[in-house]
Amino acid sequence: MTKAYIDGELDSVSYSLDFPYEVETRYKMLLKEDRALAQIIYDCLVEEGVNLYQDITEEEFKDKIKNEYEFIMDIVEGNVDIF
Repeated sequence: MTKAYIDGELDSVSYSLDFPYEVETRYKMLLKEDRALAQIIYDCLVEEGVNLYQDITEEEFKDKIKNEYEFIMDIVEGNVDIF
């Protein structure tokens, strides 16, 4: 969903409203699969991302989400050590 937003396939209003719900519905499953990654996704994309939607411009919001997404992908790909 985040990649679709970054690629322009999803508008910011839909993303900001739907993404937290999608994380919430999948969070328990994510915790079982990879607790650290689940927490990083929540912290970066919900707490430090979507929750800022009302406080920053649309351009700043998209840049923020893109930066957080790239950070998470760097972790997944092993380019950033979180521990």
